[in-house]
Amino acid sequence: MRMTRRASADRVLADGSRRDLLVGMARGALAGAAVTTGSDVAAQPSPAPLPRVTEAVTPFRVVTSSAAISDARRRLQATRWPERQTADDWRQGAPLATIKALVAYWRTAYDWRRLERRLNAYPQFRTEIDGLGIHFLHVRSPHEHARPIILTHGWPGSIVEFLNVIGPLTNPTKHGGQPEDAFHVVLPSLPGFGFSDKPTESGWGLPRIARAWSVLMRRLGYTDYLAQGGDWGAGVTTWMAKQHVEGLAAIHLNLPILFPPPVEGEPNQAEKATIAQLVAFNDKKSGYSKIQSTRPQTIGYALADSPAGQAAWIYEKLGEWTDSNYEPEREISRDEMLDNISLYWLTNTAASSARLYYESFATDFSTQRLDLPVAVSIFPGELFLPPRLWGERVYSRLFYWNEAAHGGHFAAFEQPAVFVEELRAAFRALPRGG
Repeated sequence: MRMTRRASADRVLADGSRRDLLVGMARGALAGAAVTTGSDVAAQPSPAPLPRVTEAVTPFRVVTSSAAISDARRRLQATRWPERQTADDWRQGAPLATIKALVAYWRTAYDWRRLERRLNAYPQFRTEIDGLGIHFLHVRSPHEHARPIILTHGWPGSIVEFLNVIGPLTNPTKHGGQPEDAFHVVLPSLPGFGFSDKPTESGWGLPRIARAWSVLMRRLGYTDYLAQGGDWGAGVTTWMAKQHVEGLAAIHLNLPILFPPPVEGEPNQAEKATIAQLVAFNDKKSGYSKIQSTRPQTIGYALADSPAGQAAWIYEKLGEWTDSNYEPEREISRDEMLDNISLYWLTNTAASSARLYYESFATDFSTQRLDLPVAVSIFPGELFLPPRLWGERVYSRLFYWNEAAHGGHFAAFEQPAVFVEELRAAFRALPRGG
C-alpha cells in the first residue's frame, strides 16, 4: 500500500510504525604469498579461491591475472544497452549516456594495475576469525603514542574509500596535524567484500562482524582502541559499542543510525524536516535495498555476469549519495570510482556483498542506545540529516557532534581532508582513557 508523503510522515510518529520506516529505509598461506583473482587458462576467468588461512596473521598481496582484466574489457565491449530513459534526469536511475561514458572509459583508459600497486604498497594481511578469512590493511603510525583505530566501510564501498586518509591519519605531522593526532589504522574488508572470504552460511550479520573486529584488534595486540564507520560500517561500529567489546574506548559515526527516529512528543521543525527526508528516501530511492535485503542471489546473477551492470549499480549510488548534485566526478575521480567498482567485479562479490542486507537490514541496522562515548559528524550530502537532539536521546555519552561544510555519504572518499579533520577534532575532545 502506498501512502502520500504527508501521510507517511504522520504515520512514522505513531507507535508501532517506526519499524516500517526502518524496513523501507536504506537501510597466500606463506608470508608474502600472492593471490590470483583470475585464471589465465579459463576462457571466461573467475576469481580463484582465496588461500586458506589460520589464526596466524598472514601477509597478503593482490596479484590479478591479465586474463581477468582482458575478460572484463571483452564483456564491456559486448555490452547490450537498453534504450534511453524517458526522463531527463536521474528519476529512473543513472542516465544511459552517463553510464556509456563510464563504461567506455573503464574499457579503454582505466588501469587496474595502478590500484593493485597502491594496495600492495600497504601492509596487507589475512587471518581466520570465526571460520572466515578476513582481509585487512594494518598501517602503524611512526608516532609512539598513536591511538589505534579500526575503520569500517559499507556498501557499495570498500577499503578503497579510505586510501586517501591513511597517510594523514597515521602521519599527521606530514599532513597539517600534530603528533597527538596520530592513529594506527586497521582497515578490514567486510565478510563477502573484497579479499575477505564469502560466508557460506547465514549468520554473518552486524553483531557477529562486530565481535570479529574485536577479535581482530586483540589479535593485533590492541587493548585500548577506537572505531569508526559510516553506512554498514556505522552498523558494525554501533554494535561494537552496544556489545561493549573488549578494549573499545569510543566510536565515531558519520551515519548515526537514528531511525526509526527517536521522537518524543510533537516533533519540532528540524525533526519534521529530517522525517520528510527519510520518507522521501523510502519512497523514491530505496529500491536497491529492498532487492538486496530480499533477493540478493537473484540480483547477483545479473551483476556477476555484466561489468556494465555492476558499474551502473554502484555508480548510481555515487551519483545520488555524494554532495555533488548528481555529478560524482566533481568529488571523486573517475579512476577512483572505477577502483571501487573494479574491486567488486574482479572479486565477484556482487551477491556476497548484497547478502549483508539480507542478514541485517531489517533487524540489526536499527537504533541502539549506547553508553560508550560517541562522536558524530554530519555531512551535508548525507541520505538524511538528523538533529543533534536525536543523538542526545540515544547516545548517553555523546561527546562530539559537528556538521561538516562539505561531503556526503562517502565522506572519506569525497572529502578526505574534511573527514580527517573531523576524526582529529572528535578524538581531541575525548580524554585519554575515554
